[in-house]
Amino acid sequence: MELSTAKPYCPSLTTYRRRPTVEVHIGDLPLGSMHPIRVQSMTTADTMDTQAVVQECIRLIEAGCEYVRITAPSIKEAENLANIKKELRRRGYTTPLIADIHFTPNAAELAARIVEKVRINPGNYADKKRFEIIEYTDAAYEAELERIRKKFIPLVKICKEYGTAMRIGTNHGSLSDRIMSRYGDTPLGMVESALEFLRICEEFDYHNIVLSMKASNPQVMVQAYRLLVQKMEEEGMQPYPLHLGVTEAGDGEDGRIKSAMGIGALLEDGLGDTIRVSLTEDPVEEIPVAKALAERYHKRARTQEAPLPEVIRLTYNPFAYQRRHSRPVLSVGGEQVPRVIADYSHFTNIEPADLKPIGHYYLPATDKWHMTDDGADFVYLGRQAVPFMLPNGLKAIQDYEVWKDEPESPHVFPLITFSRWQQEDCRLHTRCNFVRLSVDELLQADNTARFHDGNIVLVLHTGRAHAMPALRRAFLFLMEQDIRVPVVVERRYNEAWEQSILYASTDIGGLLLDGMGDGVFLRPAVEDKDKAAKLLELKQLNQLAFGILQASRTRTTKTEYIACPSCGRTLFDLQETTAMIRRHTEHLKGVKIGIMGCIVNGPGEMADADYGYVGSGKGKITLYRGKEVVRRNVPSEEAVQALIELIREDGRWIEPPAPVE
Repeated sequence: MELSTAKPYCPSLTTYRRRPTVEVHIGDLPLGSMHPIRVQSMTTADTMDTQAVVQECIRLIEAGCEYVRITAPSIKEAENLANIKKELRRRGYTTPLIADIHFTPNAAELAARIVEKVRINPGNYADKKRFEIIEYTDAAYEAELERIRKKFIPLVKICKEYGTAMRIGTNHGSLSDRIMSRYGDTPLGMVESALEFLRICEEFDYHNIVLSMKASNPQVMVQAYRLLVQKMEEEGMQPYPLHLGVTEAGDGEDGRIKSAMGIGALLEDGLGDTIRVSLTEDPVEEIPVAKALAERYHKRARTQEAPLPEVIRLTYNPFAYQRRHSRPVLSVGGEQVPRVIADYSHFTNIEPADLKPIGHYYLPATDKWHMTDDGADFVYLGRQAVPFMLPNGLKAIQDYEVWKDEPESPHVFPLITFSRWQQEDCRLHTRCNFVRLSVDELLQADNTARFHDGNIVLVLHTGRAHAMPALRRAFLFLMEQDIRVPVVVERRYNEAWEQSILYASTDIGGLLLDGMGDGVFLRPAVEDKDKAAKLLELKQLNQLAFGILQASRTRTTKTEYIACPSCGRTLFDLQETTAMIRRHTEHLKGVKIGIMGCIVNGPGEMADADYGYVGSGKGKITLYRGKEVVRRNVPSEEAVQALIELIREDGRWIEPPAPVE
């Protein structure tokens, strides 16, 4: 694929440049163009409870939320938006409000006369979603498009008349049967679903539009946004701003990892003008995460670095996943899952118990080792040795200057600097050698012949602030030269832990989404700590590494939860329910469970979940196997056990393991 084919989706693959867009007017806070990346969230209170919604809006605004979205599932909620807006204005809050609309065009038309922006979902605004496989003739397809057009045009005219902005927000899990029949459950289907509506807007010279392509799978989400930008460029459309978000990201660290991976990968390429982090938590908790992501790129725009070599030819497809081809060396590369390296180089006198934070438990009573699913694959020792036999699932890496003077072992491998590796007298392990080098060292290498050696693994790092594109440029260099050496990505963050989670998920996760990377090496921050603090940091880094691999779908080590954030439609306490389901099922490695507050975010929004737990009424739950209803109206107090029984029926239930002391 030539670069010219892919260029429209990204201003630059090597230099941070924000994508220029049209300016969208949303109240008195414009979006896009060269305005800052805006932060937004959504209320969870019942829209008919004016005071509760107003209080929640105020909490969000005072936390830094710049746009507040409120659900309006029917005419009565749309009407009450006027009361909410009036009360907020009376209290001195002028933050733009957004009405969230799904199945009700008449509610959207009313809301567009009241609030500053409406959000519609093309998959269910005027289209049909019954999970039916329908073969559409061209004539039938066009007839459906004409029906949708007639339903949608009144809203376009109202928005244009009132100066109301609109977000055309496609969701991966709610593509209509008509779109699914022609394009399948694909990023292209998501893009075409939005473009059908966008073409109608342009026909009526209405351009106050924001677009989104949300999915719970960051890989699908990133591909869809890229493809959308390219398709708009191909059709000669105006460059509309993008609203970024990973829908149903979940809660806690997993939700932050998944959100940062998808949102950050796009922000790195200059795409994105407003972001919403969808966490199954109090929506106020979303704001600092979104602000931290946005602020990184506000700073990035002011950072000047030496230019990287331009990409002349693109050697991967940014719109479809394919893992970079690498040869296997020991347990790294090839078709093997990405590996995790834990850094113990800053320790002295390592004891068996010190390996517990990275998933390796020594049990003195039986004199045996126990390894968890998130057990690290390698331990980096630096200049020291371990005075005991390592468990079978763990290999050691040692600095070359120490390793070279010891007899060769099948369990200990050298870490060699790039300059030392190039010397003639460099002793090599017969099976595996880790060669550490920077992006700049790789790109400036005079001779690449040695990179084809069959027993080396590169440990790639960079000190550049714009780290992810620098690392990606190094991978593209290897692909251009057809060098298939496995590559472990090394990163170190000295920021606060909350920021480090977001930055690592962006930098490493963004590469993994494009198939780049055979391992993760997260190193501790450079600061003096006592041993307890060091062990805690190792545990956090190990969990983060495996969390990034899980979110990128490159290595599965735990249960995945696709849980929507609360909103005014939610029929149960999502935070409490998610925590309860997690307690009972978090040991089911590889199982994906969707937890949805209502049918709008129901079977479709669960995308590729194996099982669904969906609110269907007050105190009632509907259970799904995939997108198929299995049991309706299960009392909520019985629903978790019913979910367990469903998993058991499918032969996927295992009893939780006994705790390891």
